[in-house]
Amino acid sequence: MKRPLRTLLVLPAIFSLVACESGAPPPPGPGVSAELADRRSRILSDLAYAWDLRIPSALEEPITGGVTIDLTWTDPDREPVVLDFREPGTRVQGVRVNDAPAEWSAVHDHLVIAAEAFEPMSTNRIEVDFTAGDDALNRSEEFLFTLFVPDRAHASLPLFDQPDLKARVSWRIETPRGWRAVANGPEIEAPDDPGEGGVWRFASSRPISTYLIAFAAGRFEVEEGEREGRRFRVFHRETDSARVARNIGAVFDLHAGALGWLEEYTEIPYPFEKYDIVLIPSFQYGGMEHPGSVFYRQSSLLLDESATQSNYLSRASLIAHETAHMWFGDLVTMEWFDDVWMKEVFANFMAARIVGPAFPEVDHDLRFLLAHHPAAYGVDRTPGANPVRQPLENLDEAGTLYGPIIYQKAPIVMAHLERTLGAETFREGLRRYLRGHAFGNATWLDLVTELDALHPEDLPAWSRVWVEEPGRPTIRVIFEPGPEGEGRLLLEQEDAWGVARRWPQRLVVHAEWEGRSEATTVEFAGGESVAVAWEGVARPDRVIPNASGIEYGLFLLDEAWVRALAEGLSTTGSDLLRGASILLLRDALLEEQIEPEILLDGVLVALETEENELVANALVGLVGEIVWRYLTPERREALAPRVEATLWNRIDAVPSRTLKATLFGAWRRVVLTPDGVRRLRSIWAGEVEVPGVPLSPDDRTGLATSLALRGVTDAEAILDQQRERIENPDRRARFDFIRPSLSADPAVREAFFTSLLDPDNRGREPWVTAGLGELHHPLRHPESARFVGIALREIEEIQRTGDIFFPSAWLSATLGSYNLPEVWEEVDAFLRARPDLAPRLRAKVEQEADALRRAVRITHGPEAAPGWRIR
Repeated sequence: MKRPLRTLLVLPAIFSLVACESGAPPPPGPGVSAELADRRSRILSDLAYAWDLRIPSALEEPITGGVTIDLTWTDPDREPVVLDFREPGTRVQGVRVNDAPAEWSAVHDHLVIAAEAFEPMSTNRIEVDFTAGDDALNRSEEFLFTLFVPDRAHASLPLFDQPDLKARVSWRIETPRGWRAVANGPEIEAPDDPGEGGVWRFASSRPISTYLIAFAAGRFEVEEGEREGRRFRVFHRETDSARVARNIGAVFDLHAGALGWLEEYTEIPYPFEKYDIVLIPSFQYGGMEHPGSVFYRQSSLLLDESATQSNYLSRASLIAHETAHMWFGDLVTMEWFDDVWMKEVFANFMAARIVGPAFPEVDHDLRFLLAHHPAAYGVDRTPGANPVRQPLENLDEAGTLYGPIIYQKAPIVMAHLERTLGAETFREGLRRYLRGHAFGNATWLDLVTELDALHPEDLPAWSRVWVEEPGRPTIRVIFEPGPEGEGRLLLEQEDAWGVARRWPQRLVVHAEWEGRSEATTVEFAGGESVAVAWEGVARPDRVIPNASGIEYGLFLLDEAWVRALAEGLSTTGSDLLRGASILLLRDALLEEQIEPEILLDGVLVALETEENELVANALVGLVGEIVWRYLTPERREALAPRVEATLWNRIDAVPSRTLKATLFGAWRRVVLTPDGVRRLRSIWAGEVEVPGVPLSPDDRTGLATSLALRGVTDAEAILDQQRERIENPDRRARFDFIRPSLSADPAVREAFFTSLLDPDNRGREPWVTAGLGELHHPLRHPESARFVGIALREIEEIQRTGDIFFPSAWLSATLGSYNLPEVWEEVDAFLRARPDLAPRLRAKVEQEADALRRAVRITHGPEAAPGWRIR
């Protein structure tokens, strides 16, 4: 028997020899390059993975196992076969090809097998014995779960880790006593007594990409339900049976409703074998769309009694989003992660439609506006703005593609496209796209081709400015008076980047004159830079140029119109128009067209009469933003009595329980006065009730946290008592993790921050960012500012070791509450000193830096933060 090759020196020699003779490519480099992926997609097909894993009961013991990979190999050049696996030199115990030991080598994170082991133009079988890496298995004492998106599957398992090598996947999983298991395919074998542990087997799935491979195992309870002939199972770790009972019916209903809607819209039945739902307490995302086994953050689906309308809508949208992925992303998957936005855009776009029937009382145009535009604007106004579609050379950078542009801007872009093509043409194009690429892969060009064939619009030209390039148009609203006083209202489009681009879009403009109002539609087409809304009219008293809710851009009004909007928020006619006005006013604040205190006054006046919960939620969000980010501590304290009184009095006045909960949450977050803190303590202690708002254990934990941040003298005793109240072990573990960030002792807080510099202490990323948020709370400024530079210097390591949203979350939790000039100087110095920072990672720093810089300018004056600016 020939000994398998393990030295790092052998493979370069193999490649070098072949390269000399046939011009073969060099050995694979770090990550999964586009070149490697393209080569493999041409020579490998018909893949199937059969995994066999043994999970020990002790956390310190490794997970061991093997995989059998069946594939067709059609490589006329007979190059070595490259699998992806982190640290293969120490983790691989043996490799066999077609039942014979095979020569293999480890190069970077690749396991490379000599071509001589394979039968050309034929079906082959690879068997690998290995020790699984914990990197993407999210192990704890009680449970584990996989999270492989976008390129982390090979951090734990050997495979071909790229989206266009789809495979059928089956599992055999041996679990400890008391554990259950769930995976992509249907369960075909389980222990007679799950409490004793044992072997779980799962049938082969339909073809899926490696980032969608999933299993979870642990101490889970299972709830079962059936809706419209579909069977659902929910795996969870919630110990509060009343909370489960209160939510489980809605969870089943929302999933069934989303599946039914998508089947009707696409005319394609649900494409996978089953639909299990796994609720994970510490899950990094809201949800992840693994076929047959969708994972969610448990708190996102099992809501408190004090949940707001926003919470209920967010839950429904999250479920609809993940369900839409079954068609958009799972059935048809992007070829490469430069088109990852395609699966996310349709998940969010469809979710907005799916949620409608479940909430007939909600204005869903308003919901779409408030759910998408603010976050998208938060990136597109910055020098770090990125296009919807971004080039990608290597999958190890794929995590940097994610953010508000693909999740929030892209659905807006699709709404514009649907408006341009017409709803039925758009729908027919999507159906053709799904049918033509089912269980396969596709690109943005493939979809454009389908749509272009159905409509005369020049979609490639449209795509260049909306999809391929960053930024948003600046649209100035101008009144040109005529000789008799009457004139015309113009919209003038500019490119803040100075490239003279033009964004084609249709806008609905609303204007008000004394005693009357009108709306009209204007359109920028082709290279047009000016559009006329009205001619022969008097100057309007108010103008709202984004009146339909999907218009996109920085809309610049003159200061008189801005002031009129702020003063008249409560009298603006429709809910959608008030929501659109809030966006205009927030942009005006950031453009330094209105003072924060003037805007705060208008918002508080509007809150005194606002009944729409979506609008009220946007208003209280703006209140909190102004109070904490755009006021000095002295002005914040001076205005606190009015802010607190407005919010508290409104709680008692509104009839809706969910609106009361929204207002109470806003009040708790801004309390500063001694009377307010005393009331806060009395509510936490159970001595005072919040009118009409039942408080959950999580709410009381939040109250205890608020008291600690406000420096009450017995904060530690309050936190001790609150810990004893927490019965759920997962929530108690989270509380224990975050608690040092709340300490009044600066040394304890510093030790907490220092601990986060060790990747082993960052495994529960939502806990990390929650703790950082408390550490950098405005009430800790400027003391916490000394951690900012260290956190910035850690960002490359955060990107390398963390999941896809973690770098942005780390930056936001660190910088997202500051308005101090010295912090801006720290960030600016970091960016100047690091011109070599990876461009997409640099862009994420610039996005947060832009928000910081604007806060400094607004709070301390333009001279406190001069320099770069992109609208």
